[in-house]
Amino acid sequence: MKPRERLSTTERIRKVFVGNARDLKDENIFEKVTLVAIMAWIGLGSDGLSSSCYGPEEAYRALGNYHGMTIFIALAVVLTIAIISSSYSQIIKLFPSGGGGYQVASKLLSPRLGMVSGCSLIVDYILTISISVASGVDAIFSNFPDSFQVYKLYTTLGIILILLLLNLRGVKESVLSLMPIFIVFLLTHAFAIVYPIMFHTREFVNLVPDATREFKHASNSMGTFAVLLILARAYSMGAGTYTGIEAVSNSMVILKEPRVKTGIHTMRLMAFSLGITVLGLMAAYSLFHLRHIPGKTMNANLLEAMTAGWNRWIGQTFVIITLLSEAALLFVGAQTGFLGGPRVISNMAQDSWFPRRFSVLSDRLVTQNGLILMAIAASFVLLVTGGKVTTLVVLYSINVFVTFTLSQAGMVRHWWQVKKKEGSWIPKLLINGLGLILTVSILCTVLFVKFTEGGWLTVLITSSLIFFVVRVRSHYDRAAKLIRRLDNKMFRQVEGAMLSWEKAERALPEFDQESHTACICVNDFNGVGINTFLKIREDFENYKNFIFISVGMVDTGTFKGEEELQNLEDSVKFNLKKYEELAHSYGCFADSYFAIGTDVADEVKELSKKVVHKYHRVIFFVGNAIFARPSSLTRMLHNQTQITLQNRLAHKGFMMVLIPVKLTLTD
Repeated sequence: MKPRERLSTTERIRKVFVGNARDLKDENIFEKVTLVAIMAWIGLGSDGLSSSCYGPEEAYRALGNYHGMTIFIALAVVLTIAIISSSYSQIIKLFPSGGGGYQVASKLLSPRLGMVSGCSLIVDYILTISISVASGVDAIFSNFPDSFQVYKLYTTLGIILILLLLNLRGVKESVLSLMPIFIVFLLTHAFAIVYPIMFHTREFVNLVPDATREFKHASNSMGTFAVLLILARAYSMGAGTYTGIEAVSNSMVILKEPRVKTGIHTMRLMAFSLGITVLGLMAAYSLFHLRHIPGKTMNANLLEAMTAGWNRWIGQTFVIITLLSEAALLFVGAQTGFLGGPRVISNMAQDSWFPRRFSVLSDRLVTQNGLILMAIAASFVLLVTGGKVTTLVVLYSINVFVTFTLSQAGMVRHWWQVKKKEGSWIPKLLINGLGLILTVSILCTVLFVKFTEGGWLTVLITSSLIFFVVRVRSHYDRAAKLIRRLDNKMFRQVEGAMLSWEKAERALPEFDQESHTACICVNDFNGVGINTFLKIREDFENYKNFIFISVGMVDTGTFKGEEELQNLEDSVKFNLKKYEELAHSYGCFADSYFAIGTDVADEVKELSKKVVHKYHRVIFFVGNAIFARPSSLTRMLHNQTQITLQNRLAHKGFMMVLIPVKLTLTD
């Protein structure tokens, strides 16, 4: 029986809170990490549904003394939800692997516009987490005296930490743990919507005629244009209601097969539940003629007005349960930021806009680095704003309409380009065209209304992020140029020997018992690996045996299905075969080992045990690419895998030598 390795204190704590590593060889692994439509509705649709706790309130309050026209705003919001969700359903069909606004703009418009869309969406997801948690804490503290308000900010930071830990365990686990909250919210709010309508049926039927009369009266007293500006501002202040609609298209990879069908079903559930909730709540506000009370949310006012004639104990219990479910769902709504944000970051990392470590999966098969980044950024925003929802609402919902607009523009362009191939292109073009007109209008209105109130800060933050990712991409492009130059140089150098070996058809070299064994850690068949092999032969003459080990890195780009994992394994085997042929062409014995995993260092450590067990006098080597003029950006964008490997093997008593490979623009 193999002795169990002792875990460090940090590893034991992580195991308790995050859980054991998942097994990639498990045949049911994708069943365990993907979501059916109902579960996806809870995990992804909760953001939109939870926004009904603050979006309608902000729109209602923005109307000032003209609450009689609330129904106009409510109907406009419902229509907007229907149009945007329909247009995003078409995006789901066209991009079944996900990517949402970032992929749509990148592929249908240009990579640069895709980058702008992605950066906008990331900032929006950070604000989604911030405003959802802050609003949830507001709902909880609506039940407490003013003296308790000083603890609100600490509570919001604690909730973000809890949500981070839940998501580090896995998507499915986090959603399952939050499902009871979602169900309680639906039941309590369905009752809170139906009850006022049942007991105010006549007023409900007359909402539109009454709103029309108030519009005419206000127009006569202050002018039609002024009234339209009030309505436009109220509509824009409620624009946070639409955020989260795009989350399904961004997170297709976590949906159960068939993904498109699951995605469409999820989108319909999301749009229907959000539309009904917003319409019902805003109608209820108007029916009770509610006014804002400092320290209380509008929903808290509604519930107290609704239960005023009830038994005191029953009424208070219902209010408390409903507000707690509301607060809890707002925390679930923050889940959309934790699901969608890291996914967008990982997609951008694969395209070299972000440091590539953000596309790496943890052993729980989640984008751990992205989750931590989102939690830190959201906490920073809350600290800066003091967790004030009124401040966060001003910053919120601007960026999502940048993404909406670019996505719709890309789809319109696509349908126009394929009109000769696509038989039913006109209805599709009309849907996305209408979506484009609507989202551009909302974007302009939101910018106009919110910019001077603090919206400029969102624009500044997004612009700063764009500047950062442009620098990252520029560095990676330069590095890729240097690496291609090295690859070409090394391929030319070994080409002759490999061709001669193929033509000679000689017997394979046998293991040399008198010689040392060099075990080289390689990635692709590239210049760094070839250079490392040649340097060992040149500088270490006693090495006639070469073992090549390689780890297929499972990241967000490859963890999309069993077929992708098989393609990754085939690619690793092919590259190792090329290295074996390289060693044979120089008259050396060669063998290879491989693994597929999320942590290269751990997998190499396990492979090294197999190598040492079979072969004697083994020294491990790895090529280390060195830039001519390294900078702090270089160190940040290129992980120190080689150093980590050296440390891990040293703990096992194995020696690893780093072979420097200098990258320059000249030979």
